[in-house]
Amino acid sequence: MQYKADTPEAYINQVPEERQAVLKKLRKTIKDNLPKGFQEAITYGMISYVVPHSIYPDGYHCNPKTPLPFMSFASQKNSVNLYHSGIYAKPEIHDWFVAQYPKHCKRKLDMGKSCIRFKKTKEIPFDLIAELCTKLTVEEWIAIYEKALEK
Repeated sequence: MQYKADTPEAYINQVPEERQAVLKKLRKTIKDNLPKGFQEAITYGMISYVVPHSIYPDGYHCNPKTPLPFMSFASQKNSVNLYHSGIYAKPEIHDWFVAQYPKHCKRKLDMGKSCIRFKKTKEIPFDLIAELCTKLTVEEWIAIYEKALEK
């Protein structure tokens, strides 16, 4: 589902009421744990955390006017989805997350390349997400991104 919003608050206010508290908690968890330098934004119709142009002027290679994306979340029809570029780009983070997930959640992990789908919002492992947020600094993310572009 796409929501037309210019701010995270406007995005959350548009989702079904039963999901708003969960999205507020997810947003707070991310903001409280991401290393300094990432900036909150609305990109691609989601609440996102990006490397701003003030830190990385080149922006995203697909559209240099867009800041470099790192992490996002969205309310979809049947789930709340969390997107984390580090899980896709750094195998050690992926492997760590997959190994830790069963320690935090009884439900089977529903995951794509960088997308983690939470169909039962009461079972979102906020403490695990908090730890995931700490795994890469802005500088580390830029280095991984630039190395991937070289290939």
